[in-house]
Amino acid sequence: MKRLVVLCLLLSGCSIRKMALKSMGGALSNASDEYARDEDPELVKGALPFSLKVMETILRENPRDAGLLLNVTKGFTQYGFGFLLPDAEELDDKDKVAAKALRDRAVHMFIRARGYGLRGLALKRPTFAAELVADPKKAVAGLTKADVPFAFWTGAAWASALATSRDFRMLPQIPQMEALLERVGQLDDTYNGGAVDTLMITYEMVRLKAVGDRVTQAKAHFDRAVALTGGKQAGPYVTYAESVSTVQKNRAEFEKMLQTALKIDPAEDPDNRLANVIMQRRARWLLGRADKLFPK
Repeated sequence: MKRLVVLCLLLSGCSIRKMALKSMGGALSNASDEYARDEDPELVKGALPFSLKVMETILRENPRDAGLLLNVTKGFTQYGFGFLLPDAEELDDKDKVAAKALRDRAVHMFIRARGYGLRGLALKRPTFAAELVADPKKAVAGLTKADVPFAFWTGAAWASALATSRDFRMLPQIPQMEALLERVGQLDDTYNGGAVDTLMITYEMVRLKAVGDRVTQAKAHFDRAVALTGGKQAGPYVTYAESVSTVQKNRAEFEKMLQTALKIDPAEDPDNRLANVIMQRRARWLLGRADKLFPK
């Protein structure tokens, strides 16, 4: 009888622990939404790594938790893109060695995010990663609208890793990344406020095999992103200025886009307040570099 009681207590303890971890995981899954509403990038920059590590710890106990997998995919991508890369770029003129170290860290964050994203996509299709390597377009054709969050953040992390790493050995992975993002656009380009269109502004300008005129394609994505966000997000304007106006050597357009981004009131879109604050900071930084970007 005593053994039975001890066994019941042990089993109960294990169950309670799992329930507690699941509950904590659920709470942390909503953390990214709370961060997105914050107005202090430095506060989020300091808090995000701890949250991500806690989520990773819980994932070891619950490796098939879709909510946590999505949020670590999103979180590591945002941490690299929103904080590490800007810090690296601002360091470039002062300390190239330190700037490279930050870029390398960002690449590791993106690759980490991609790994979690692929795990998320494999929850319903265990062979998805292998299928994506074998035939990217065929693999993504099986994705549905429900898969869009994982497909977008996995593709965004992958694109960021490819753009930041400068490692030619990663080039064969481009078709996989491209297939994911294009499929998101086909299934639901309204996801996350048209984030895929904002990302595609940049990608159209560097795509290896351009589909038509690059600027025309990039402008179409810009117009769609602005329409989907109601002009309340700075991201499309900053991205267009940096990716298109600089290539076109159009300083007037560059400055107009950035000034438009700076006129946006982050309070008008509270769910994306942090992104607007970060992108407006980048807009000011880019304006300060205008003479270097457009030499006479």
